[in-house]
Amino acid sequence: MRSNNPVFNRSEEFNRASSNAYGNQTYAAGGAAYPGYGDGSSDPSTWGTGTPGQVDQGRMTVDSVIQKTAISVAVIFATAIVTWWWIGDFTGTDAEANAAASRALTLAGLGAGAAFLLSLVNSFKRVISPALVLAFAAAEGVALGAVSKVFEAQFEGVVTSAVIGTFGALVGTLAAYKFLNIRVGDKFRRGVVAAMFGMVGLGLLSLVLSFFGINTGLYGMGGLGFVFALAGLVLGVLMLILDFDFVENGVAAGLPERESWRAAFGLTVSLVWIYTNLLRILAILRSE
Repeated sequence: MRSNNPVFNRSEEFNRASSNAYGNQTYAAGGAAYPGYGDGSSDPSTWGTGTPGQVDQGRMTVDSVIQKTAISVAVIFATAIVTWWWIGDFTGTDAEANAAASRALTLAGLGAGAAFLLSLVNSFKRVISPALVLAFAAAEGVALGAVSKVFEAQFEGVVTSAVIGTFGALVGTLAAYKFLNIRVGDKFRRGVVAAMFGMVGLGLLSLVLSFFGINTGLYGMGGLGFVFALAGLVLGVLMLILDFDFVENGVAAGLPERESWRAAFGLTVSLVWIYTNLLRILAILRSE
């Protein structure tokens, strides 16, 4: 079954893993069957994690994916903190507050634009590049740092709540995937990816219309904005399920260790997606 997720679609290894996911198939690396599908051991609790202290054995493991994802998220946090500090406070004189707001908007736009372009490159690049994944994380950190600064200035404490909620969603989704034995089918993949592109398209359309003075309300603080953010949050959780499914398939198939960066990129995108929508939801609730 070929992937419909653009993050993994360009990877021959992931597509081979997905197409051989069921029935104890054999692979070219030694000809031995990889356990995990069709023999009752597909429970994520049985996923291989490699030898302790020797994560990189040439094959992707759960440990290697966790490490790469942690590095990507750490880069986001680091650049976000630097951006937050550089923007300065919105208090003080009107001139100082306006200067801080101008810096925030500029950095948010530049960071979001660079992150969007890098996400396209990483999604459709056949051979994953760790440097480009980290560059995406750095750009995303700049955008999130600026946006978070603006929200925090208006609703004190909302950023901390959104960060905690994001990692809570990660843990909760992973627990549900493991203990409810969630299986991902082709229709589910197609639906989630179609919804993802649909929301991105609506966001870009709303941005273009805003240049002509037309406010769609999708990113506003009203009812429509709340519904759109809530739909985005649900979609982000479904994207995480796709990510977990690909990691499971990849580990079972013994993919090359470099593919851990592709999995980390997918997980990072999903976490950012969840955070931004959760931040908006909390802000809208606080505004009421």
